[in-house]
Amino acid sequence: MSTAVVVEAPGEHRLTAHEPVPPAAGEAQVRVHAVGICGSDRELYEGNRPEGYVRYPLTPGHEWSGTVAEVGAGVPAGLVGRKVVGEGFRNCQVCDRCHAGETTLCTAGYEETGFTQPGAMATTLTLPARLLHVLPDEADLTAAALLEPAACVAAAALKAGARPGERVAVVGTGTLGMFAVQFLRAGSPAELLVVGTRPDRDKLARTFGATDFRTKDQELPADFDVVIETAGSASAARTAASLLRRGGRLVLTGIPAPGAEGLDPTDLVVRQLEVHTVFGAPPEAWAHTVRVFGAGLLSPLPLVTHELPLSGFAEAIELAGSGDPAVGKVLLRP
Repeated sequence: MSTAVVVEAPGEHRLTAHEPVPPAAGEAQVRVHAVGICGSDRELYEGNRPEGYVRYPLTPGHEWSGTVAEVGAGVPAGLVGRKVVGEGFRNCQVCDRCHAGETTLCTAGYEETGFTQPGAMATTLTLPARLLHVLPDEADLTAAALLEPAACVAAAALKAGARPGERVAVVGTGTLGMFAVQFLRAGSPAELLVVGTRPDRDKLARTFGATDFRTKDQELPADFDVVIETAGSASAARTAASLLRRGGRLVLTGIPAPGAEGLDPTDLVVRQLEVHTVFGAPPEAWAHTVRVFGAGLLSPLPLVTHELPLSGFAEAIELAGSGDPAVGKVLLRP
């Protein structure tokens, strides 16, 4: 039987029968292979998602991979049977920000798969075909389920603009942090430091290309050209800024709790730091991620530690928020 997870309200969910939605004109129906759990899914389930960025009841799931099962009118029939991933932001395509390629800044308002629109924690997902990115035929769909967080990090890496030979650093050692290491390593840095709170991530970070690993209670070097922060805390943002040289470039991807004390504006101005932020991934970052993945320069699978059926949703949420060092990326398999 086809099934889906439905979160009725914060802390309330059920497994229900799923009726696949036939694709309308311009849409595609995808058979979901795997869907990832991330911090925003925990926020959704616990009721901590910012107002306007969730709509209950809904089926979650914004990190996913699958195979196109059916397409609607106006969509190339050649997509059927292809392995795909898909963008989450349901942008309007007609506002000035969308025309500039900045679809995550769409002025028509926020709509995203798995938060305000039905997500991938179901047997199938129907969505606009224009959001799909086709993968190589030989692609591993389990690994590809992690390409959504990878695309967010790709957006950060593109904004950072690290040049070969620069000194770069990553603050945070979760899924986003490990992807940041891989993207920065591909740019041939002179040095690649990783800073985190989990010493057990040292070996994995070095496997992905880090040249040094420090915990935040150790002495930290400075004068880095580029730092990408992925930890999602105000203290991590401040640590990231402290690593930079004057005029260095900082990209923040984590979202601290509301009301958190941020960076010192005096420090930003006096040191002339260049600060960027990332919320989601525009098409350019998605296309870049799929190319890098297809070229074999991303290794998502070592980050996956647990795979559960949809009926294990509650366990998956608990695992993902446990803080257990043995828990990495948790996937659900419809």
